[in-house]
Formats: sequence, structure tokens, C-alpha cells
Amino acid sequence: MVEIIVAILVIAGGFFCFAAGLGVLRLPDLLIRMHASTKAGTLGSGLILTAVAIAFAEGTVIARAVAAIIFLLLTAPVAAHLIGRAAFRTGVPMSPRTDCEPGVAEALRGRPAEQAPK
Repeated sequence: MVEIIVAILVIAGGFFCFAAGLGVLRLPDLLIRMHASTKAGTLGSGLILTAVAIAFAEGTVIARAVAAIIFLLLTAPVAAHLIGRAAFRTGVPMSPRTDCEPGVAEALRGRPAEQAPK
């Protein structure tokens, strides 16, 4: 029974990691690609690490897997946010399909919305 659970977790984790890689290759701009890679990549890695913890069922392996999952959950979103903000502030071009409210775009670039070019 444990092997079936581990297999399901590994397959699901592999699917999400594959989806993250596919998103990085296929999505139109940096911000959307980062969203795909951090969300799906973190979930996929977390599922695979959970499968490792269940499969080995040793205290040290479980502790390391839990520590790695916590590290991923804390660092991946923060790193993606900082990279995305830096890219947005420096003017990395976005896809025309990317929806951004005008006031938000100027505020993130460091200009008040009332000074934004109309």
C-alpha cells in the first residue's frame, strides 16, 4: 500500500514539475513564466519530497524532506516576487495579453498614478 501512495505522489509531482517546465517554455512573458515555474515547481517538488519521506520512513530522511519543503515554500515565492518586481521596474516588455491595471503599473514602477503618462 505504501508503494502505491509513493508512486502516486511521484507521478503527480513529476506531472507538476513537467507542467512548470512546459509553462516556462510556452508562456508569453517573464511574469507569467515565473508564476508557472514557482507555483507548479514548488508543488511538484513538495509532492516528490513527500514521497521520499514516506518511502524511506526514517527520522533523518523525514526531517530533511520536511526542511526542504519548508525551505521551498518560503523561498520560491519571495524570490519570484523580487525578480518579477525588478523586471517590472526595469521595463522588461510584457505580452500584450498580460492584463495590468494602469494605476498599478505606474505605482510599481515608482511613479504616483497621477503623474503617469496618459
